Amino acid sequence: MAEQWQKHDMDFLGGQRLRRTRRTAWSRAMVRETTLTPSDLIWPLFVIEGHNEKTAIRTMPGVQRLSVDLCVEAARQARDAGIPALALFPNTPDHLRSENGAEAYNPDNLMCRALSAIKSAVPEIGLIADVALDEYSSDGQDGLVRDGEILNDETVAVMIKSALVQSKAGADIIAPSDMMDGRVGAIRAALDDNGFEQTQIMAYAAKYASYFYGPFREAVGSGSRLQGDKRTYQMDYANSDEAMREIEQDIAEGADSIMVKPGLPYLDIVRRARDSFNIPIYAYQVSGEFAMIELAAAAGAIDRKGSILESLHAFKRAGANGVLSYFALEVARDLGK
Repeated sequence: MAEQWQKHDMDFLGGQRLRRTRRTAWSRAMVRETTLTPSDLIWPLFVIEGHNEKTAIRTMPGVQRLSVDLCVEAARQARDAGIPALALFPNTPDHLRSENGAEAYNPDNLMCRALSAIKSAVPEIGLIADVALDEYSSDGQDGLVRDGEILNDETVAVMIKSALVQSKAGADIIAPSDMMDGRVGAIRAALDDNGFEQTQIMAYAAKYASYFYGPFREAVGSGSRLQGDKRTYQMDYANSDEAMREIEQDIAEGADSIMVKPGLPYLDIVRRARDSFNIPIYAYQVSGEFAMIELAAAAGAIDRKGSILESLHAFKRAGANGVLSYFALEVARDLGK
């Protein structure tokens, strides 16, 4: 009976045994469909005031906010590890936050000083500047608020001014993360009109109203002051077709690349975008995803390094050109060994 089953089984397989190519490490490497290199990684940094200052983030084990001088050193480390770009996020001091977010377009604000210092010291590395008001507002919202309503066009006007001072300070890529309608086209026009035709726009085109952002909001100091929620402008996590409309609109308005955020819970969006649009696509392995891996590994539930690599390969397999990840420096160094 066993012999008959084996013969029938091999007849059914037609002689194919897919496990043959998985049998050895060299063979697995030879047929591997997805590769991960340091150039696929973007390293987010949180910037604070001071000199030689670093502060821990309670919900992001191992990640620290860095003063501008330490961000410069981090940029050198990233460059040496083969990481092509950094994404900067400021933790603006409380006394500079306001309802109108005016600090966002102060040419001497924390973000601009960090951009200028890094670009001067490490010109080889790309700099991605976040454009949104939550890092400057007293209410933690990404847009201006009037009577509880997030104002779209008025917010876009402020974001234009913010994008211009960031570009002048050395930003190579402007990354509007607010999800206001029309902001990509408005920023593109303003950049072109002011001599920044070569400055790229990486649009957070499909940014969802997610529960995975909590540690990030702590890192930039907006979480504890957030009034209300962001569901009237960030996307409903139940929707997929809407994301395609958002991406299509941002491309039409002049985006050079697009972002899907969060990452792993939205790989279906990354895949749909890759199948639908011929544009560079990035995904953000957000703070909550980072924290889950770190905390699960600390509890002994998963293998830390293996889980990190598996998660990053998943982004590439789904079709992302690159990934923003807090693991970027560690992984880039490991890959370079």
